[in-house]
Amino acid sequence: MSTLSYEATGAAQQALEQHLPALVEDRIATRIFAKDHTLWGPDAESESAIRLGWVEAATVSQPLVKDILELRDALRAEGVTRIALCGMGGSSLAPEVIAGTAGVELTVLDSTDPDQVRAALADRLAETAIVVSSKSGSTVETDSQRRVFEKAFNDAGIDANSRIIIVTDPGSPLDKASREAGYRAVFNADPNVGGRFSALTAFGLVPSGLAGVDIQAFLDEADEAAEVLNDDAPENIGLALGTALGGTSPLRNKIVIAEDGSGIVGFADWAEQLIAESTGKLGTGVLPVVAGPDSPEVNSGAKDVLVVRLVAADADVELGENEVAIAGGLAAQMMVWEFATAVAGRLLGINPFDQPDVEAAKVAARGLLDAQPEPTPAAFVDGSIEVRGGEWLGGASTAAEAVRALLDTLQPDSYLSVQAYFDRLAFAQLEGVRDEFAAVTGRPVTFGWGPRFLHSTGQFHKGGPAIGVFLQVTAESTEDLAILERPFTFGELISAQAAGDAQVLEEHGRPVLRLHLTNRAAGVAQLQDIVSALSARASATES
Repeated sequence: MSTLSYEATGAAQQALEQHLPALVEDRIATRIFAKDHTLWGPDAESESAIRLGWVEAATVSQPLVKDILELRDALRAEGVTRIALCGMGGSSLAPEVIAGTAGVELTVLDSTDPDQVRAALADRLAETAIVVSSKSGSTVETDSQRRVFEKAFNDAGIDANSRIIIVTDPGSPLDKASREAGYRAVFNADPNVGGRFSALTAFGLVPSGLAGVDIQAFLDEADEAAEVLNDDAPENIGLALGTALGGTSPLRNKIVIAEDGSGIVGFADWAEQLIAESTGKLGTGVLPVVAGPDSPEVNSGAKDVLVVRLVAADADVELGENEVAIAGGLAAQMMVWEFATAVAGRLLGINPFDQPDVEAAKVAARGLLDAQPEPTPAAFVDGSIEVRGGEWLGGASTAAEAVRALLDTLQPDSYLSVQAYFDRLAFAQLEGVRDEFAAVTGRPVTFGWGPRFLHSTGQFHKGGPAIGVFLQVTAESTEDLAILERPFTFGELISAQAAGDAQVLEEHGRPVLRLHLTNRAAGVAQLQDIVSALSARASATES
């Protein structure tokens, strides 16, 4: 196992000194590994009693390795060398990080955007097998993705059943239906592990292993990390990180996670869901912000920000004030952060294993799909952008003025959330506006691709403190895509998901600016120009 290391300064070190003695005395580490479901209070007991399987996942998952590797070899012998994963949230984020860090190709389809789905279908279909990952099988995105792939296989003269692999909970509707359908393989995951804690279960291992990752070595590293964490000692890195996440006083509720040479690809995106969905509820929680080592938030000095740097094990890091540096291999880090999130939940006084506000956006989207109402008329159109917003828009008559009006609603403790509901692969450059917005506003900024962020930070946005300000970007697709035996298309689905989420956010009193791009390329360029102009103006004002 690569060496785990931890260093902290300022508020993080003070939190460690304040909380660590009690955590050790109360035997929190060994009680977590003993699955003590009473650690998070009476209201959490029923949920935590069935959500602590992750502590032994590295051991429980060992029997899966042989079956996964045998299936991988069989598929390769048949010329099937491309694995596509249909999944959302924890079902997609963990395998994406595992495969990316190992340098192994894995196509992750965690979108309902017609263009992105169509691109996944068009890529080497004859060499493709899909892994459909869903705890229950009721996830509308994953079900729709399976349906469209199944049709594409059959239309191409490929036996679809031989190319579909299922990962789900035992006895779920998807489990039963898949076995009856005769799909190539059905893998069952531990039902006592929640989605965001499932990296070391079948949800993380099946797609990664089929794609070519050495999953045995991955589990071995995690198992060693579990032994280190299962120790009521002051040196327990998981306890230390947990105090930094949930124990600062006053609470620094923006955790800026900066990739700074760790070699782990996309780890902060995985940790973002883990932390936001676990802690953002009951009007409290900590918001993870995915950033780079030179992002504006890192050097902002804001009183509500704590910086966590992901570094290499042998790195000589000079920490600034109120910073943490943590190093370790991917599997070890995943165990540490899962453990630390559970500890943070105890310190925050919340249940880290439920997600009470995630369902709200799903319900709203389903309602819009059923009713299929006419779109809310745009307040105005500017170039390739249709603009919709609340009363705070005031007299704005251009998209640039609308963005400035939204930013004017930011308060000293606010954050800005940019949410883009379209192809995250073809328009990845749009993520560049995150740093520019952070520089302009002086506040933390998150960037999420819809609908996948609904399964991660979506919980914090609605259930956490009411301090979010939201910029939603949607876009016309070049061509819609039907879904087999469903009364809606992918275009209608993603539109309903965006509209439903905006509706719920507005019902919670959050400011939401909706920008709809009538032409993707032109609209993205126009939005980038708006943000660049804001950045230039801010720089000129400072000088």
